[in-house]
Amino acid sequence: MNKNIKSTTGHRKRLRERFLNSGLQGFHDYEVIELLLTLGTPRSDCKQSAKDALKTFGSLQAVLEANIEDLQTINGIGPSNVFGLKLTQTVARRYLADRIIGQDIVTSSEEVLDYLKHNLRDKKQEIFSVIYLNGRNAIIGMEELFHGSLTSSVVYPRDVVQKVLKNSAAALIFVHNHPSGNVKPSNEDIKITKKLKSAMNTIDVTVHDHLIIAGNNYYSFADNNLL
Repeated sequence: MNKNIKSTTGHRKRLRERFLNSGLQGFHDYEVIELLLTLGTPRSDCKQSAKDALKTFGSLQAVLEANIEDLQTINGIGPSNVFGLKLTQTVARRYLADRIIGQDIVTSSEEVLDYLKHNLRDKKQEIFSVIYLNGRNAIIGMEELFHGSLTSSVVYPRDVVQKVLKNSAAALIFVHNHPSGNVKPSNEDIKITKKLKSAMNTIDVTVHDHLIIAGNNYYSFADNNLL
């Protein structure tokens, strides 16, 4: 076996054994990225690519949330090994979503916010979602309904009513993101929220809140007396 291949294989094996023995404790961020890159490249040395990615994007979180095209500008990261990074991000989102289904919205509010931030903070366009709740305020489902800036031409109360009835929801929380990073609601956000709440009143469904996610921050309409 070529000495370089043998050395790479041994290093990779040690990384995996460290993870299996003690999780990510003691791992540098670049080593986490390196480990994920190896999922798609069984023989290549990924250490330098991992370090370059961390330097370019600034943090482990930023690397995981970077889009595929930007990741592939890093030397040594291509269609094969970008797989590990995106798979990890997607599995984490699914895991966080599954954890909160069936949970009471009040007692699990921190977990809900963790999921929403993880799911929405890296999106390049606005996404309007609904969290459906039953009569005990337990989460029965979540759904993305609209994409694009919130305007009356994008968000249709009639469509939301149909989705709510289909899911047999007793209460709702609206959620959307601000890719700009500015967490404050726009006049259009406030207008649409009032319109949606009015529509929900006609079918006796409670709107508990409308959350805006911007990066790691959030804005609550309920907390700011806008509902």
